[in-house]
Amino acid sequence: MPHDGRARAGVSELRASEADAAATGSPPPVPEAAASDRALAFAGAALAAVYVSGVGNEALRLVETAGCATSEYRLPDRLPLSGGSPAAHAVRTDRPLWLNPAGLASYSEGGPTPPRAEASLAALPLGTEGARLGCLVVVGASADGFEAEQRHFLERYADAVGGMLQAGIGRPETSSLLSPALRSLCAGSFVLVPDTGLIEVDETLLELVGITPDDFDGEADTLLAHALPEDMHALMSVLDPSSQAFGRRELEFRVRRPTGEMRWLSLSCRVVASTDDRPEQVLGVVMATSALRQSADDVSRIQWLTAALDDAATVRDVGRVVVSALREPLGADRVAVAELRDDRLMVVVLDPPQPAAWPEIWRSAWLSEWPDAPVSALPTLQMALWDGRMDLWPAGTALEPGLAGIGAGGLAVLPLPAKGGVAGVCLVGWDEPREFVPEERSLLTATAALVGQALQRAHAHDAEQELATMLQRSLLPRRLPELPGGKAVARYLPARQGLQVGGDWYDVIALSEDRVALVIGDVQGHSAGAATIMGQMRTAVRAYAVEGHPPDVVVSHANRLLVGMESDLFATCCYVELDMEEGNTLFVRAGHLSPLVRHPDGSAEEVQVEGGPPLGILAEAEFPMTAVALAPGAVLALVTDGLVEAADLPLDEGMQRTLTALATADPADPGRMADALLGDVDRREDDVALLLLRYDGMTTRPIRAGWVVWRLPDAVMHARRFTARTLRRWTVEEVADAVLLVVSELVTNALVHTQGPVRLDLTLRGDRVRVCVSDSSPRAPAKPVIVDWEATGGRGLLLVEAMSESFCSVPVAGGKQVCSEIVVPQRDPASADPEPRTEPGGLP
Repeated sequence: MPHDGRARAGVSELRASEADAAATGSPPPVPEAAASDRALAFAGAALAAVYVSGVGNEALRLVETAGCATSEYRLPDRLPLSGGSPAAHAVRTDRPLWLNPAGLASYSEGGPTPPRAEASLAALPLGTEGARLGCLVVVGASADGFEAEQRHFLERYADAVGGMLQAGIGRPETSSLLSPALRSLCAGSFVLVPDTGLIEVDETLLELVGITPDDFDGEADTLLAHALPEDMHALMSVLDPSSQAFGRRELEFRVRRPTGEMRWLSLSCRVVASTDDRPEQVLGVVMATSALRQSADDVSRIQWLTAALDDAATVRDVGRVVVSALREPLGADRVAVAELRDDRLMVVVLDPPQPAAWPEIWRSAWLSEWPDAPVSALPTLQMALWDGRMDLWPAGTALEPGLAGIGAGGLAVLPLPAKGGVAGVCLVGWDEPREFVPEERSLLTATAALVGQALQRAHAHDAEQELATMLQRSLLPRRLPELPGGKAVARYLPARQGLQVGGDWYDVIALSEDRVALVIGDVQGHSAGAATIMGQMRTAVRAYAVEGHPPDVVVSHANRLLVGMESDLFATCCYVELDMEEGNTLFVRAGHLSPLVRHPDGSAEEVQVEGGPPLGILAEAEFPMTAVALAPGAVLALVTDGLVEAADLPLDEGMQRTLTALATADPADPGRMADALLGDVDRREDDVALLLLRYDGMTTRPIRAGWVVWRLPDAVMHARRFTARTLRRWTVEEVADAVLLVVSELVTNALVHTQGPVRLDLTLRGDRVRVCVSDSSPRAPAKPVIVDWEATGGRGLLLVEAMSESFCSVPVAGGKQVCSEIVVPQRDPASADPEPRTEPGGLP
């Protein structure tokens, strides 16, 4: 690597005189706290503080401070939102406030103590999309205030802090916000001693370059070895401070990481003069270019824009890049991007997002159609889209009402070309009169061409993801059934990487009035094939369950079906059958995660369920059942591995996190409980399925009675006697005639037209008597097509159907069940017979 003679000699002298230091091995990276303070100090921040809105949004509460002057300055613990402090003013106006010492002196409260003549202050509101959660207050030590680059860095910093606060990451009561937000910006810092070639760096800078802490020896040459040769000349100027003034220097360069990836980095540094006891030093910050405003050089801007658009996957990502590329560099007051779809405009991004900043026709949600705004309603846009050329309208130009309020001082209309057509339009507006210089015209033209292609590519990506999500959703239940004695909720989240269609599924199957089946499963892989297998498995499990098979048989049948498909994919599954009356639960697990249960006392644990192999592996696999009793108030949770396992999250740790969240969540609202279990959904690498059931127990418990019908000449008579005795015991004799008629017809029909055992079951639930007759024939009873005076059969079923509130025939394992429900009329309390009733001597 080329070096000039003085730099190489300095490095050699250092190595010769400090050989013992070199023998100590790799120097440890700078501690995180020191690195954070160094980066903030370089941005002009002596102290950074986070204020959050208190209860009722009446005051701002100080929750965290950081910086190299935390022991030197003090800020108030509370600031009223209605007061005159800079922080309250910034939150109320929703705009950052930059104060030099003179401006800070005009505020009577909210400033740092002790007051100093050279102190400046910045107040930046925290939050996104109009929801302000607090304020970031930055105290600066420079009498000149904050420079443009420092302001941009601090705005990015405030966005990161606000985003973490909005997402609930790093709550102030539990952990810090300032350090994690700084890490999210990927800002690395360094201190270089040019005379020795030694450099002190933090872990973030090493990660940006692609060097592990163990491989770094503390020398600048090691870092320079990763830079591209074309950028070496600019970097070498940093090692030679004699060639630069004692001020700030900014440059962009490229590094080649060990993986072969090329990364653009931006370096900003300044020289600190030597003193008697300390050599001359270069202090600097290095960041990825996606986190910094591009330099003033137009070529660098286009390079930055190209790299940023290449990383923009969605249409909204493209819109955000356009705002970053145009609004601040051009000093614009408004930027809007819209897609063109079938002669109509669809909003992608409006910046600023406040509705008051735009004409009424523009005030709409993201990616929604503008109200009554086809292209034909906006002649200026229509003309630009037809011509495909940029239009620049100076101040005072009379435009249609839909555009008049966007750029009073100047308006740029940029069609976004893509593959022989126009993908959309971008509008850039200024409030103050604007002169369009040739450099800006060139930048706008180049930006439009790049954005149009990226917008078309992102639209195709969004359409693909929307199709995948629609496919996934169509294979899952649209809604879960209402259950007596419990409430079930489910959540499904697609993966955030790759094709957003996977094999996770869930289902809730109402087997009867008092039994329900829960099932959750996961098919291997993320593809249309996995989704297809998932749909087939869900349908098969539901069909086997509705037939009345026990849980182990249901899972065994599904396993044989998948083996017979000869697919290369396998599936895991957990099947649960719950008796809603008693709380008795049967579990079957086929290679899936164990279910979780939260007990009424608030404790949570894994249910120890004996497991079998995944579905589709062995045709003769056995799937044992495990019985567990649930108490009213318990919550059962079934999850897939996408929730509890990731590249940086071991399975055991993920299960423990989920158990902790399950134990601490409020079971009064299962929906919010499910959301609490999902936690930070942004980190998911796999799709996630979650199924919760809160078991409450049935308030109205049914009364049952059963009778095995003997195949004897007087079998119907015995069935009627059993029915009459049961109805008297239940004190519902007022429906005896109807019920006895139904029993006579259904039992007779089963004895005449089927072989094998016949069973009669009676159930009283609330105001309904249910009569069920089961037999061994799977064929449903056939009602006559034509009934006339000469017909000899079929009248009984029509009569039963006429007498019943509901009538059905359901296939079950080993046969069918024909059921009829009869409503018990409400009694008049005044006419009730006070005398005890006795059973008459004769029976029907």
